[in-house]
Amino acid sequence: MIPANENSMRDAVILVDKPRGWTSFDAVRTVRRMFNLDKVGHAGTLDPQATGLLIVCTGRKTREVDSFAGLEKEYVGTLELGVETPSYDSETDVIARKAFSHISKVEVERLARAMEGTQAQEPPMYSAVKYGGKPLYKYARKGRTVERQARTVEVKRFEIVSVELPLVDFRVVCSKGTYIRSLAHDLGQKLGCGATLRSLRRTRIGSMTVEQAQSFEQLSKIAHSELHLKPNES
Repeated sequence: MIPANENSMRDAVILVDKPRGWTSFDAVRTVRRMFNLDKVGHAGTLDPQATGLLIVCTGRKTREVDSFAGLEKEYVGTLELGVETPSYDSETDVIARKAFSHISKVEVERLARAMEGTQAQEPPMYSAVKYGGKPLYKYARKGRTVERQARTVEVKRFEIVSVELPLVDFRVVCSKGTYIRSLAHDLGQKLGCGATLRSLRRTRIGSMTVEQAQSFEQLSKIAHSELHLKPNES
C-alpha cells in the first residue's frame, strides 16, 4: 500500500512499522514532515512501548480511518510474572513483587484460555481515554485514580506460546479497543502473582501484516529520493 511517488502519497494508505518509544502521533507527525503533507491520520493507536503495524492515512484516505480501526488485530508479546506496575507495562516502575515459582505452564494456559470471549474491559489509568476532557494518563501521573467506564471487547484468541518463568510469551487475536496491557495484568491477578507487559508487537490488522509495512528508515529513503526527481519524473 506504499505509493510510488510523492503525489500519490497525498491520498494514500501507508503501512508503517512503529518503533518502540514513539507515540502514534509521533509516527503521523513524521510522515507529515517527510512528505510535506497537510492531512494525515492513523487508524488504531499503539502504545509508546509497543512496536509494529500502524496504518497511516493521508489526504482523502483519512476518511477511511474508522473502517481500518474497526478491523481485527493480532499481537505477540512477552509478560513477566511476579511484578506489578501502575501502567501494566515497562513505562512505570515496579510497585509490587510476589512469588511466582509455583506457577505451572498448564495453569497459565488454562487461565489464558478462560479469558477468551466477549467481555467488559476497564481501560487502564495510563491510557489516552478521556475523562473530564483530559487523557487518563494525566490523572495517573499525578497519582489520581478516577472511575472508568468498561468497554465491551472480544478476545478471540489468547495463546500461550512459551513459559520460561518469570517470562511468558503469548499471541492475542482481538477486537478493536482491547488493551493487551490489561489482559496481562488481569492474567497476573488470576494467577495470584501479578504480571506486567514487557514487550508487545502488533503483527496484523485485518488482512494487513507487519511484513508488508515500511520502517521509517525506508520511508525516509523514499522521501529523500523524491526530492531529487525531476518534475516530469515524480
